[in-house]
Amino acid sequence: MSHPQTQASGTVAAYPRRAGASEHEIASQEALALRLAALLGRRFTPGFRPTRNRGEPPPYYVPDRSITSLARASKLGIARAADLFGGVTPHAFVATKTITHGLVDAQAKAPQGWVRSLGETLSEVVLPGFSAFTLDDAHRAGERLLRHGALRLKPADATAGRGQIVVRDTRELQAALAGQDAASVRRLGLVLEEDLAQIETYSVGWVRVGRLEASYVGTQCLTPDNNGVPVYGGSTLMLARGGFDQLRALDLSGEQRQAVDLACRYDTAVSTAYPAFFASRRNYDVAIGRNAQGAPRAGVLEQSWRAGGASIAEIAALQAFRLSPSLKCVAAFTRERYGPNEPEPTSQHHVYRGEDSTVGMITKSGGILEETHGRT
Repeated sequence: MSHPQTQASGTVAAYPRRAGASEHEIASQEALALRLAALLGRRFTPGFRPTRNRGEPPPYYVPDRSITSLARASKLGIARAADLFGGVTPHAFVATKTITHGLVDAQAKAPQGWVRSLGETLSEVVLPGFSAFTLDDAHRAGERLLRHGALRLKPADATAGRGQIVVRDTRELQAALAGQDAASVRRLGLVLEEDLAQIETYSVGWVRVGRLEASYVGTQCLTPDNNGVPVYGGSTLMLARGGFDQLRALDLSGEQRQAVDLACRYDTAVSTAYPAFFASRRNYDVAIGRNAQGAPRAGVLEQSWRAGGASIAEIAALQAFRLSPSLKCVAAFTRERYGPNEPEPTSQHHVYRGEDSTVGMITKSGGILEETHGRT
């Protein structure tokens, strides 16, 4: 994963931003952009729009989603991973959960550009499951999976665990599919995947900004949102200066090593199947748990090639590595909590606290927990 270096001058822009982004999403994107500007020695440009800044050199972009068109990336002046914090994919579906699984059979529909062989390549590093681009294909896939136990139905572009439905029988499958938008399924797809119990979700990732590079493994937690629904609640990460070889040199547990191995194999397979894809930030969620029969299971759930829930921790680690050349490893965290009872974060860790029009009261924070110098 070698990438050209980012120039150490110019501006940083929290752009593109999806329509309808809520207050906490906007604040998180801008907080990250501000930290990246400080890291790169650049100036943050709030309210950036290409039409308002014609004639100026392109900024370093901090989009809130993967850029899913090579043509759009080129128009923005993004030609390489060093031009943005995130990734660029050749098709919209490549940036979603659907590439994690293959189709249910040779007759199943797929969008233009779909690499059918990728599903087979990934089969050893993901959980049993299928992706579908029609509701009929999803029904057939679901019936096949239900022979072995409960499944989890996941909209392709949902985040923070929202929108997922556990399906235990055919009746629940029919009800779950009836609630899906057929047009959205045709465009981005739907994932049906074996549901696990006693699950631990690991975050494995790699990030490069300018000359600085870090890799990491850690765990995620769930927290109830303001409606009592379990959603993403934050991450605790162990980050190494450098790439995955440096991460593997740390004192990792057996499950951590397994998660790193699965994520690296997933990354290699996707990069081979879609060679036009590039990214400066790569994050993979890896589940380790037990299936309906009690057998151990492990697999990559999905990828994220954009600013994500763990990104504040990632950038805090890069800043620590920059300030201390002897620093080899840091522990960092992000935290998301709902409701009015969460205490105000310290100014050093503060990202957002307020009444969000979409999710209600939410507090977001992140930063460094511990630093390790010398040998680890």
